[in-house]
Amino acid sequence: MSHRNARLTLHGRRILVDRVRSGRPIAHVAKEMGISRPTAYKWVRRWRAEGEAGLYDRSSRPYATPLRTPPAREEEVCELRRSRKLGPARIGPMLGMPA
Repeated sequence: MSHRNARLTLHGRRILVDRVRSGRPIAHVAKEMGISRPTAYKWVRRWRAEGEAGLYDRSSRPYATPLRTPPAREEEVCELRRSRKLGPARIGPMLGMPA
């Protein structure tokens, strides 16, 4: 779902692709739509690779977080915050972690 101030919604991306498909240069279409050339190229490239599905919004959530704090340690931190009302500057040294 696009945010309220997004330049290109799904509908706008379709217009971008249609204009480029009609033979117009991507840079010219980008300028008249008020977006950067790299952004226009990104959407056209996605459309060429994936078709209509490439124009939909994607999650920005990472696939993996290898350095995530282990769940047991997270629970220790949460318990200290709940029970003793401590902040990160106090909890970090207690558990041997950075704030």
